This record gives sequence, C-alpha cells and structure tokens, in this order.
Amino acid sequence: MDRSTRQAALIATAVALPLALIVVLLSVWRFSPDDPKAAPATPSPAPQATTPVTMAAPALSPRAATLCRALLSQLPQTLRDRPQRPVTAGTEQNAAYGDPAITLACGIPAPTFPPTDLVNLLDKVCWHSAETADATVLTTVDREVSIQVTVPKAYEAAGQWAIVFSNPVIETVPKMATPPAGCAGSR
Repeated sequence: MDRSTRQAALIATAVALPLALIVVLLSVWRFSPDDPKAAPATPSPAPQATTPVTMAAPALSPRAATLCRALLSQLPQTLRDRPQRPVTAGTEQNAAYGDPAITLACGIPAPTFPPTDLVNLLDKVCWHSAETADATVLTTVDREVSIQVTVPKAYEAAGQWAIVFSNPVIETVPKMATPPAGCAGSR
C-alpha cells in the first residue's frame, strides 16, 4: 500500500468512528422511553391463603407426642416463600405451608412398602416416596416416630421441598436402632 492510500484510510477511519458513535448515541436517545416508569413492573406476589388446612390428628403415644411437639417447635415459619398456615386439628403434630398446602404430619403409622422400593436419603434423613393422583407423599423410614410430608403436584421436585425439614427432624426425632436397607447414611 502506498503512502497516499494509507493516509486516506487513516483519515476515513478518523472521520467514520466519531460519526458512528454519534449515530449510536442519537439512536439510543431517540428510541428510549421518555418515562422511566414505562419499563415493565415486577409482578407482585400472589396473595397467600390463611385459612386453616384440614388435617387429621390421630392419638399419639406419650413418647410420640413429646417428639412431635419438639419437632414442630423447630419448624420454620416459612417454607421458602410460603408462610405457615393454621391446621384444623393436631397443632402439636401437624403443620402446613402455602397454597396449595404442603403439609407435615408427625406421629403417623409407619409406612409399609415392598423391600424393593427405593428410599431417598435427603440431607441425612431417609424418606420413602409414594405418588398419589394429587401429590407426592414422602415419609421418614429411619426415625422412632414417622413424619410424612405431602407435596401437591403443583410443586416440582417434591424432595427439594421435604429436604427443608431434614435438620429439624435430625435435631428432634431420634433415629431408629435398625433403619431399613438403603438408609445407611442417615443421622
């Protein structure tokens, strides 16, 4: 490339870059909304139900009643962003969160299931999972007192909802002496 061509190219570049920058700035200024409120608003959270959730309250042995009261005293006030709701019966053994309600029932009869069924170790608590038409039902199988968490089908990944209860379960309900096979890592 000769000297005059190179000089012409440098001049063209020196003129084109500032002009391109001016065009971009004018376009942004011209096509941006005048009112900053024109940006889409973030949706407000849906109203949460506060009505009591219907739950059964079977009679508990004195030991089960003590363990269930201890468990319920350690439960969170919210399950993720779903507040705890009142229950119709068994406030010493039942809890509910959100709408549709995710429920926890303490002191239920121990689940029966085929020995070939899988159990899930979720944060060191062993759960058996069963599907119903409306929900996934997870029940502890390694504790002195059984705890059942029912997660409606409206929620994905039922185990991720139940895992929130693992630490309170570990802290308050002792592990049984001989848990089922597959629960070796439970605490």
